[in-house]
Parts: sequence; structure tokens; C-alpha cells
Amino acid sequence: MASEVKLPRLGQGMESGTVNKWLKSEGDQVAKGEPLFEVDTDKVTQEVESDFDGVLLKIVLSSGEAPVGQTIAWIGQAGEEVAEANVSAPEPKAAEPEPRPVQAKPVEDPMPTSSANGRIKASPLARRLARERGIDLHALQGTGPEGRIVARDVEGAQARPAAPAAPVPSGEVESISLTNIRKTIARRLTAAWQAPVFQLTVSADMSRANDLVAKARELSPDVRVTVTDVLAKVCAQALMRHRDVNVQYSDDALLRFPTANVGIAVAAPQGLVVPVLRSVERQSLAEVAAARGEVVSKARDNKLTTQDLEDGTFTISNLGMFGVEQFVAVINPPQAAILAVGATVDAPVARDGQVVVRPMLTMTLTVDHRAVDGAAGADFLRTVKQFVEDPALAL
Repeated sequence: MASEVKLPRLGQGMESGTVNKWLKSEGDQVAKGEPLFEVDTDKVTQEVESDFDGVLLKIVLSSGEAPVGQTIAWIGQAGEEVAEANVSAPEPKAAEPEPRPVQAKPVEDPMPTSSANGRIKASPLARRLARERGIDLHALQGTGPEGRIVARDVEGAQARPAAPAAPVPSGEVESISLTNIRKTIARRLTAAWQAPVFQLTVSADMSRANDLVAKARELSPDVRVTVTDVLAKVCAQALMRHRDVNVQYSDDALLRFPTANVGIAVAAPQGLVVPVLRSVERQSLAEVAAARGEVVSKARDNKLTTQDLEDGTFTISNLGMFGVEQFVAVINPPQAAILAVGATVDAPVARDGQVVVRPMLTMTLTVDHRAVDGAAGADFLRTVKQFVEDPALAL
């Protein structure tokens, strides 16, 4: 008897998803555990594996959005009939085992284009890559939906000989459809601005922290320790001392967490994402650096899974690498606090009655006042400053 393929729930709070692409065609043989289709959630795009062996008899939803649990295809024996009445039947609540998510593949950002006016159907990312690599989109065969040219088509093409860049047509406005991820970013940031927040700012002497980073790189040359890793470690230890900051606000209660799961804000191709380092207070600095390097690489390669993005209790946003010295970060709901970190700059400071130059770092803590009082936030930030200036206290 044919088995239903249903849209799986790939993370907490997921109510629907968008089928982007089928990796098998009707009539193809499918093995259990083999990637079957791609689904776009509000966080990532993931391949979903088949839960059944057999032949892909019928694709009910070739592309588009569907609620979790809806039947989107049927798998069975070759030649088996699928009744039309059953094809459109929604899944009951008692579902078959959900397909297992595997690593995400790059998100292609479809952009509706008109074939009537001769425009090439290509995603914005594909257009940008083609411009950078000097590749003529007219010479490519698209493998995306409805023949759209996507990034992988450009990456697999050979660049034409260097030539002067074609002038950009004047007066043409490019319409880029909002992805689910971009919509989620907009929705969450809008919700963040509705929360009553306050900011606290301190400056810290980075002399010892910089020495620690240098020594850690010497001891573990295969793991590139960074200032962000030191900050993640000291913030985790501070959160364990000030557990009233390691909370989330809900309508009925404050949720206080027993471990520090530190999110690291990353500017990824698909938008701002915050992969999470779990139980940072229990890890060595080298372990934090290795975990951070892994999730940041996955974010930039668009290979994050929903598991990489869940369960954060605190976030660090570091723009120091861009030369930004100070800024205010927006909280990452439902978390209660986020630390904005600027660049380390040499600055004159007073020490023992003398003016000396020290590498100084400015940190601004944004706090949800519904969950954390001003004194509690200030006490937490004071501990972070102490740990940054003397990291041995936190290691």
C-alpha cells in the first residue's frame, strides 16, 4: 500500500514550510534515508530524507507553501494506483514517522521575472555571481524552478574572457522577493522594538584578553581563537553568576535557564542568523573556538540546520571587524539581553595617576526591562568587564 510523504516539522514553532525543489521525479526509485526534496522554513532551507523505500508515485505539491503534516507526495510499488481522493487528503494529527532533516543546501532566492520582455529568469544571487565572474547568463541553462538560473548554475560555468562591465540599465528597479528567512528577520526585529529595553555601556582594557588570544593560538594552532570566543566564554561564566539575566520573558512567567547557550550573530548570505553555542560555561576556550568556527562556517555556506539556531539564551553581536567602535544591538526575542561589541582601539587612559595608551573595547548591553531590572543588568555587565580585563577569573 502506498505511503504518504508529509511535510515534516523541522523545528519548534514551525507551522508551515515551502517546498522549493524535488530531488526525485515521479517514477524514480527512492531509498529510505535518501534526500527527497528541499523545504524552506522560516530559518533555513533543508533537504528532507525519504522515510520509505519504493517508487515516487505521485508528487502532490511540486512547489509552494503547505502546513506541517500535509501530504505532498506518495511512495509505493511500481504501477501502484493512487486514488485522486487520497492525493489531496490532509494528514491527520497522528502522523507517520517524520522524514529526517539533513544538512541545509544553499537558499536560492527566487525572483519573479517576465519572459515576455526578454528578461532572463535568474535569482539575485546568480546575477551577482555572474557579474563578479564575468559570466554571460544568456549562455547558461537554468536548473531552478521553471528553468530559473540559480547560483549553482553560475558556479559550474566557465567565465568568459575579461571584458568591460556592461553598463547597468538606467531606470530599472529590480524586485527581489522576500524569502521566509527575511520575513522572519523583519517580524522578529519588529517584535524586539516593541519590548521596553534599556542600554548599558562600559569600556574594557583588552591587554590581558589579547595576550590570552595570542597564547591560545600558539598552544592550539589548528583552532583559531578570537576575541569573540573569549567574550562568549566570559559572558557564559557571568550568566552563571547572574542567572537572573539568563532568562526569557513570557506572559505568565520568567524562564530561567540552567546553562548558557550563547548565540553569535552572523551576517550570512541569506541574512542575519544567530547560530548557538551550547553550554559554553562548561567548555574550554579552544572548544568554544572550534564550535564557533564550525557554526559560523555553516552559516556563511548556508548549511545551518534548525538545531543550530534553537535554544539560545543570550546573544553576542560583534561588529569590531568592520571598524565600528560602538553600537546598540537589537535584542533577539525571546532572549532578554544582547551584547554589542565594537572594535578594539588604542586609547589614552589614566593608570596610577599617569596617562597611558591601552587597547580599549566598548561593549553595550541591551536588556529587556520586562525581564531584567537595571541594577541586575549593570551588575552582570560589571562582571563581564572584570572577566574581560582578567580572563583568568573566568577560565
